[in-house]
Amino acid sequence: MLFFTQCFGAVLDLIHLRFQHYKAKRVFSAAGQLVCVVNPTHNLKYVSNRHAVGQTSPEQSSHHSHHPHETVHDPQLIPCTCPLFSCQWEGHVEVVVSHLKQMHRINILHGAEIVFLATDMHLPAPTDWIIMHSCLGHHFLLVLRKQEKYAGQPQFFATMMLIGTPTQADNFTYRLELNRNQRRLKWEATPRSVLECVDSVISDGDCLVLNTSLAQLFSDNGSLAIGIAITASKVHVAETEM
Repeated sequence: MLFFTQCFGAVLDLIHLRFQHYKAKRVFSAAGQLVCVVNPTHNLKYVSNRHAVGQTSPEQSSHHSHHPHETVHDPQLIPCTCPLFSCQWEGHVEVVVSHLKQMHRINILHGAEIVFLATDMHLPAPTDWIIMHSCLGHHFLLVLRKQEKYAGQPQFFATMMLIGTPTQADNFTYRLELNRNQRRLKWEATPRSVLECVDSVISDGDCLVLNTSLAQLFSDNGSLAIGIAITASKVHVAETEM
């Protein structure tokens, strides 16, 4: 009976979760918006970096500071832009999308306006929710991160980055919008390039920042819906039409 009760409870939880996702999809679909349900991923890169910093000794630092036989590095190669893992991959910016999709299983959503539905907001930090967004002939990387910027005080950071150069990124504007219970919160900015580190964007605060109470105010049963819209500058639109 105990086994049956536990299994039945798990099934009810799964049915409830499916119902919440269906309800959210139905609401946003009625508004003509495409919904992407994004599950959380534990940020192994952030944890390993903190562990490595704590384990590094002065002898190790001095040992790694001398490289008598350095190899010539191609300046056009960029490191892996996935913020979840310490990946040693390097490649040209044109193949970053295929690498993220094939090696790190990051999904791609198409359309100028979508809804990013992040589940399980209650999970402990550090946790990331990530998708790629394809529109206007370019790919963007959307990162929502739960991180403790101050001890015991987790915050949520959301940013959009163009998979391209900073010059290309200047041609676009992105908007993140939270809308629930007759409350609305918007963040609008020029996306940063993936050539810049996501960690730097978050540490600089150049993104949408939510404390826990504000995130709970806009969440629904542990899920946070973020409306995403990307527009191109008039100059870029004219160049595309030509």
